[in-house]
Order: sequence, then structure tokens, then C-alpha cells
Amino acid sequence: MEELDVEPPLTLIPGVDSDKKQLCFDWGPGEMLVCETSFAERGPTEKGPGCPYIYIVRKDQDVYSQILRKLFNESHGIFVGLQRSEEELAGKSRKAQLVRVSKNYRSVIRACMEDMHQAAISTRDPELHNQHSTQVSILSAMELIWNLCEILFIEVAPAGPLLLHLLDWVRLHVCDVDNLVREVLNSENPSKHKQFWNVVTTFVLQGRMDEARHLLAKEAHANPASAGMCKILDDLMKKMPILSLSSTQTLTEMELKWQHWHEECERFLQDGTFASNKHMESICKILLGEEKAILEKKDQMTTWYHFLVTQLLYSNPTVKPMELHLYAQSSLDQFLGGESTPEPLDSILLAAFEFDIHQVIKECSIALSNWWFVAHLTDLLDHCKLLKSHNLYFGSNMREFLLLEYASGLFSHHSLWQLAVDYFDHCPEYGRVYLELHIERIPLSTEQKALKVLRICEQRQMNEQVRSICKIMAMKAVRNNRLGSALSWSIRAKDAAFATLISDRFLKDYCERGSFSDLDLIDNLGPSMLLSDRLTFLGKYREFHRLYGEKRFSEAAKLLLMLMTARIAPCSFWMTLLTDALPLLEQKEVIFSAEQTYELMRCLEDLTAGKSETQKMQDDDIETTKVEMLRLALARNLARAIVKEGTLEGS
Repeated sequence: MEELDVEPPLTLIPGVDSDKKQLCFDWGPGEMLVCETSFAERGPTEKGPGCPYIYIVRKDQDVYSQILRKLFNESHGIFVGLQRSEEELAGKSRKAQLVRVSKNYRSVIRACMEDMHQAAISTRDPELHNQHSTQVSILSAMELIWNLCEILFIEVAPAGPLLLHLLDWVRLHVCDVDNLVREVLNSENPSKHKQFWNVVTTFVLQGRMDEARHLLAKEAHANPASAGMCKILDDLMKKMPILSLSSTQTLTEMELKWQHWHEECERFLQDGTFASNKHMESICKILLGEEKAILEKKDQMTTWYHFLVTQLLYSNPTVKPMELHLYAQSSLDQFLGGESTPEPLDSILLAAFEFDIHQVIKECSIALSNWWFVAHLTDLLDHCKLLKSHNLYFGSNMREFLLLEYASGLFSHHSLWQLAVDYFDHCPEYGRVYLELHIERIPLSTEQKALKVLRICEQRQMNEQVRSICKIMAMKAVRNNRLGSALSWSIRAKDAAFATLISDRFLKDYCERGSFSDLDLIDNLGPSMLLSDRLTFLGKYREFHRLYGEKRFSEAAKLLLMLMTARIAPCSFWMTLLTDALPLLEQKEVIFSAEQTYELMRCLEDLTAGKSETQKMQDDDIETTKVEMLRLALARNLARAIVKEGTLEGS
């Protein structure tokens, strides 16, 4: 794709004077923050009040339109369906499917346009009315361009049926005559209405012969003097050869019939049959394809492409697709007549008539306010195998580049970002990279949203992003003192260091309060407790308390001793573990064997021996009392265990 040959539009920020103060900005994925600095553009800095606001400049404002969201949401389903469709469909089946997809896209554009029109009518805010009216015009232009591209590039209509499609195209987008018809027919005497002949002529200009003949019958009935002329003109309209889509006649047969009909029209005109009625004479000249007569009705056609199709209908009905561009340029020049310059829409339609797909896409990218149109049209044309030869110099092909731009814009919206994921999925070269970069920037405002993002990452094996999201949510939970949630997220992230940190917090809380919070989570850690030694200790220590609560003292004692001897308990927690052993040492039944008691004694001595003299002096009376009580309890239990074991050996 070539560089832009036009300057991009200038965006003015209200309240900011860039001539006096320098601006600072920061780029985001879909927007930019702009604010004034205290630095002058040139010369010494002036002390004075500046602009106090930070402005958000968005590159794609349309994603925030409530009505256009319908366009984005519904077209997403069509896009995904097209990507998943069976590629093995070939020939007519594949072509029919692509035409059907194109019509679905157009129906979504039209539905959105109607909603926008209703919004423009119903609002009382003049500014909002203007915004909605502008969007209606843009959507109408989008559908006009898409419809023409469908006829030329997707339907690939041959000579004959091509003109029928173009007639339908004009009728669909130039519909002012329908309101005028109602006004004429609802009057007391339709044939005397001032707009009667304008309506008849407009029907003829659009090739709507049946409607034109119906109105002519009213003229014949109301004015018997002109009944003969009406009958002749009616017969000419009736006889006009038109190649229907289901017709089996050849182009040669069609051209012969049309030539005979054309000669008959010319004969009646030369004979002066309609000389007494300027309206009928003008219509007869139009039927003959007289350029001057058709151009005189410029106001009734309103657009040069209407003029083009009318001229083709009455001068070359079997026009070939590759001849269109010659007629199109000529029609544009004649219609404008040097009075005005072509609009961007005119340039786009001309490029389409020239079968220059890449120029159509380029012009649309410049003229339209968002990437929706070019992204979806290019994707559809790519499925028609029309863009395979065109790669961009910076790596990606045109289809992928435009889809990436469109999806990037969606990612700046708080809910439409979910649609963007599927667009990135169907960009094989850079889609995953873009998704990874954008998904990390989604604000995880709620746990529900975080789970949604996490599910997307897990489905795509984006392990780094999964860990990042889990860490962020774990940190948020810790800051809010929700330790259970924090532990759950750290386990999901497989972050051993963070799981250790949270386990320490659990143990600290236990020491302070004497009970555990989030028991359900700790009781059901399962294999997850193996993530870190501290987490393993937390799970096993909770299991000790559960065994003790169930009065399974022997199992509880073995587990407690294992926690001490395996050295997975933090040193700061040893005294707590030994204190937990006290009730078991004081039971009537001997729980700890002599060997186990020796192990406990060794642990106690290791704990006290590891302290310096200064630390021992700093220990308060409670700590000293605990040590003395433990030594006494251990000595008594050792004595009881030796006696019990000796008695058992003796017997």
C-alpha cells in the first residue's frame, strides 16, 4: 500500500494553545493523553494560568457510539462464520456463499443506518442531531460502496445481468421518488399534479417501466385527447427488451431485439408523434438514450452514477464489465460539468468501476471514520481470492493489517475488546503478538472480568499472560486483606514465591488470632500444596489441627513430629509447633513414644541453642515459662513412655 497522498486531518484540542505552551503526551493502545506543560514554545517561560485538564484523544471514537455497537456486534458473528465456513466449497456453491455473506454485512449496515436515522429524528439536541445525521450519511455511503463491490467483485456479473444489478443498485440508493409518488397518487387528480410528469420521468430514468406505465394509464384516462400518444408510449415501454436473470436468450439475440425496438422509438420521434406533448417527447428521447435529454433531468437523478446507469440502460444495455470505467469517467465529467470537484465518494466509486480493488480500499481508509468497513470488505474480498498477490512492504498482507488495526480499536472499549480477540485469532502472522500486547493492558476492574480474560489466555496457551493476570489479582487481594483469594490466584499462577509469602501471612494471622481463615480453601489444597514448602507446611499444619479436632491423637502426633523433623516449618514457627505438642504430652494415654519424645527434645534444644545470650535475655517471661513447661512435659512423657515400652517388652 502506498504512502498517504493527503495530509491527515488536524485535531484541535479545546483550551490548549500549542503556539504558546509545549504539549506533553503519552500513547496508549487506542488513545493518547495530552496536556499542557509549563514550558513555553520559545523564549522564557511565562508564569500564568494554563489549561488545567488532561485530554484523551481517541483514534477511533466510533466504538463508543451506542448505535454503532450493533454494527460491531452483529458483523462479528458474520465474520467468524465466514472464517469457519468449509473451504472445500468451490465453484457456484462457494460464490453463492460469499454473496450471501456480503448481503448479510449490508443488511447489518442498513439496520444500523435506520436506527441512527430514528435517533436523529427523535433527539431534540441540535448537536446530537447533526452527529447522527452525519453518521447516517456515512453508513449510506458505506452500503452504496459495498453493494457496488458486491456486484463487480463478488457476484462478478457478466454483460447483460450486470446492468440489471446496477439498476437495482441505483433504485436501492436513490429512493426519493417513492415519497413523491405517494404525494401524487394521494392527490385528487394525480395527472394534474405539478410533480406528475417528474415522477413518470424518474421511473423511466430508473428503468421502472411497470410503474411508469401505471401512471401513464391515469393520464390517458384523465385526458382522452392524449390517450393515443399514451398508448403508443405505453407500447414502447412494454416492448423494451430487458435481459432477465433467468432468461436463456443470448446477448446477440438481445442486441438484435434491442436494435429493432430502438429503431421503432426513433421512427415515432421523427414522425412527430409526441410533438404536441413535451413531456412524452422528452421521455421518448430518454428511451432513445439521447445524452442531452437525459442530462436535462440531472436534478431528478441527483448523482452521476444514476446518470451512468440510465445512459447505459438506453444506449448500451449489454455493456461488458471492463468497459464500465470508460462510461463512468465520462458520466462523472458530464454530470459535474466543471461546476464542482469530485467528492471522496466519487473517487471510490470510480476506482471500483475501474476494478482497482486496492485503490478502493485505500480511498475508503482515508475517507471513512473507522476501520470497520475496510477490514470486513478486505477480508471478504480475500476469501474471493482477489488479494493474494498484494503484500505490504512491512510484513503482513493487506487483509491482516486492516483486521489488526480494526481489532486494536475495539480493544480500547470496555466491552467490545472481547470481539477483538476473534479478529486477532484469524490473523495468522501477527494476531497472537497483538493479542498478547493488548490483553495485558485490559484493566482488571473485577474478579469476574479477570476470570474472563484468564479463560481467553488459557484457551490459547498464553502462559506468560496467565501468570501476569494471576499475580495482579493476587496482589489486589493481598492489599484488600483477602488472603484466601490471594492464595487461590497465586496457586493458579504457579508462583511459588508469592504462595510462600501468602502462606506466611496465613501463619502470622493464626499466631495472632489462634484460628485460620478460609478453611475451605486450605482443606482442599490437594496437590497444589506442593507448589512451595511453606504452602505444604500450611496445608499439613491445618491437617494436624483437623486430626486433633477429630481426637485422632496418634496420627496428629506423627504429623506434628514430621513437620518438625522435616524442617519445612519456618524457624519462627517452631515454638508454636512445640506448644501445640503440649496437650498431646499431657494426655492420660501416652501418645509420643520414647524415640519421638527424644526427637521433640532435640528440636526444643536446637531452638533454644540457636539463640544468642542477648536474645535469651530479651525473651519475656512467657517465652521462658513455655520452654520450662515443655521441658517438664517432655521429661514426664519420656518417663511414662519408657515405663510403658518396658512393660510391653517384659510381657
